[in-house]
Amino acid sequence: MTTATQAQATQQVVISPPNFQVASFNLVGAGPYVQLRFSEKAKNAMREKMLAGSQAKKGKAREARDFEDDYQSALYLAEEGWNGVPASCFRSAAISACRIVGFKMTLAKLSLFIEADGVDHIDGTPLVCIQGTPERVEHAVRNATGVADLRIRAMWREWSINLRVRFDADQFNVLDVANLLSRVGQQVGIGEGRPDSPKSEGMGWGLFVVQ
Repeated sequence: MTTATQAQATQQVVISPPNFQVASFNLVGAGPYVQLRFSEKAKNAMREKMLAGSQAKKGKAREARDFEDDYQSALYLAEEGWNGVPASCFRSAAISACRIVGFKMTLAKLSLFIEADGVDHIDGTPLVCIQGTPERVEHAVRNATGVADLRIRAMWREWSINLRVRFDADQFNVLDVANLLSRVGQQVGIGEGRPDSPKSEGMGWGLFVVQ
């Protein structure tokens, strides 16, 4: 037996192959879900301002605000025409909930993924389909500068989502994932005004139960 053959014979495999599984969960809203995407109109305005440089505000008239356009721009719409929620919302929320149970968030980032139902028709954002009828709502807020403003958002008062989660079965089992999602639904939330909002205590929106 050659030296190379002997070395191969004594090698030990210590890394197991990926062991991913997919589980489906029915989520039912326990509070309104409120959505506000960063609109293409706002992006274009920022782009034009950047291109104009120091001349951006000189002699430019302020356009009248189109609230219905603001509402339509607040929605995520799949290429097939259905309303969606960014899949990343649930992944981020599940990773955040790991803090509550003492599971390392760095491991959760490598172990939990959301299976998208489609992508947004504008920028390709992965989406999960939301069931329910949105409505236009207007809320008075203060910008970062303290100036009062109106936010036009989309609100689902009643909603449900069939969520498919792909998870590393060497890190979690199905019951672990279900319990983690339950904590997301009761303690973290998704969308605008959620309890885990980084800039406020939230409005109690975006909560749900796992059925």
